[in-house]
Amino acid sequence: MSMSDTIHIQIDRADGSLQRLIGLVERRGFHIDGMSMADEGPSRRIALTVRGRDAARSIDNLGCQIDRLFGVSRIAAPAYQSEAA
Repeated sequence: MSMSDTIHIQIDRADGSLQRLIGLVERRGFHIDGMSMADEGPSRRIALTVRGRDAARSIDNLGCQIDRLFGVSRIAAPAYQSEAA
């Protein structure tokens, strides 16, 4: 059984942006185990917990693909957690 990882993301609230993110994660061979969101004006912060379908799936590669999506950037986990607390 593979381990889950949490990726913290800031994403524009543009039409279809969340669908593009979820589609990318699924196409890259990951299951979404959980997601939490907080709106912040024109963007939203997302904590996305994912698990690879098999051991060959790399969370680092997924992160690089997420960074390439228009209007999306990964953020450091402590910044998200301190705000949510």
